[in-house]
Amino acid sequence: MTTCDLSVIIPCYNEAEGVATMYERLAEVLPALCERGKVELVLVDDGSLDGTGDLLAQAFGAWPEVVIARHERNLGLGAALRTGLAHAHGDIIVTTDSDGTYPFTHIPTLLSYLKPGIDVVTASPYHPGGGIANVPAYRIFISKGASLLYRILLDWRVHTYTALFRAYRREVIETITPRITHDGFLMVTQMLVEPIMAGYRIAEYPTILQVRQTGSSKARLVRITKTHLRYMASLIGRKLRGERHSKTAKMR
Repeated sequence: MTTCDLSVIIPCYNEAEGVATMYERLAEVLPALCERGKVELVLVDDGSLDGTGDLLAQAFGAWPEVVIARHERNLGLGAALRTGLAHAHGDIIVTTDSDGTYPFTHIPTLLSYLKPGIDVVTASPYHPGGGIANVPAYRIFISKGASLLYRILLDWRVHTYTALFRAYRREVIETITPRITHDGFLMVTQMLVEPIMAGYRIAEYPTILQVRQTGSSKARLVRITKTHLRYMASLIGRKLRGERHSKTAKMR
């Protein structure tokens, strides 16, 4: 396995109309990322029906370090993330959306929060220093409500549990992978909850959640709400069974 300093994982599903924009915006931030060392881009086409996979290959085929993985059929965001993680070789791993919800130009700032002693950094629009711009109110109600319940269950100091835009140290990913089981949107939350349960140190990057710049949301909110409630119930069960943390989680 060839290691690198940074892997950026971007799941894609029916994002054909946004591939050109995604390329331009990633090319804009690449020089700043390369200042940190070798950068690997991992793109996962999750069974798109609109030619997204072919467009990714055309646009990024000559990218300095790129992996383009494809699912034959749509398996869900969690499955796409799992595939991306399996192909990522970076000591630091960033996950982010393809649609401009969090601009790629914010990746260096996100990484600046990954200081010594910090294991995971998550974007946090619900942090007092963050905010929301033009996102439909019903989506915010569900996402913010879920984050509030996770705060009550796990750690009140973490304000946002549902943002895909994060940076992880490789050790964290290797430790939590056995517990990351969901193929849908819930996996995004699992990838923060399980590090907290394991005692890793979390930092938040207060930022602005923006309406997606291209395409339409693939989220099915009723289904996602049900999966969150089932997962919360399982967390309560784990606490009642006296599951112990291996470390003491700390916020910085």
